[in-house]
Amino acid sequence: MNRTLVIGDIHGALKALKQVIEKAQVTPEDTLIFLGDYVDGWSDSTALVSYLIELQQTHQCIFIRGNHDDLCYTWLSEKQYFPEWLQHGGKVTMDGYNALSKEETSLHIQFYERLNNYHIDAKNRLFLHAGFTNLKGPHLEYFPKNFYWDRTLWEMALALDPNLDESSIHYPKRLLLFDEIFIGHTPVTRINKTIPTQAASVWNIDTGAAFKGPLTILNADTKEYWQSDPVFQLYPGEKGRN
Repeated sequence: MNRTLVIGDIHGALKALKQVIEKAQVTPEDTLIFLGDYVDGWSDSTALVSYLIELQQTHQCIFIRGNHDDLCYTWLSEKQYFPEWLQHGGKVTMDGYNALSKEETSLHIQFYERLNNYHIDAKNRLFLHAGFTNLKGPHLEYFPKNFYWDRTLWEMALALDPNLDESSIHYPKRLLLFDEIFIGHTPVTRINKTIPTQAASVWNIDTGAAFKGPLTILNADTKEYWQSDPVFQLYPGEKGRN
């Protein structure tokens, strides 16, 4: 059985990832699409990236770049960081890398450099961390950082009148380019959800693992999904990004 499985924002929750991989009975025949934000939050950020590097040796993995991954990479490669990064989970990631060997850190830097801004599969489905703004598609995006920082795609999908016909001149052009779009970045806990949530053609898989929610794996074809325990319960004594 060859499934396309989409994994939401992990934020250092290695225990949760191992839990949902077991629940979903993931096999090497499955394609795993990770939507980014591997670090910043729980204390296993560096261990998680090491795990993902090993996982791609035995499984078909597509790793998307998240904004937190880019922030971490900037610090590792340029020794520069935004002070706000430390307030949003960066401090625990920084502590983890300060305890990591130079050799393993170098492997992590290579991992960050190879991350994809987006992925389009053979079924005309788009997978990316946050969004895009160019009405003709992500391949013509003027500002690549939108791929992992934009929130307007999700906000637009949420605000869209469900009765608006796709043939209307007012229908958002971005939502007509792909049959489905899978994102993370903006936790659905902000709209009081803890499960994968669809708005128009957009599926949001960030179920708040960095905060009080679980981590989620979604079957992109059937929409069956598996979730970890609420992640904060797996890391007692830690705050995550709460």
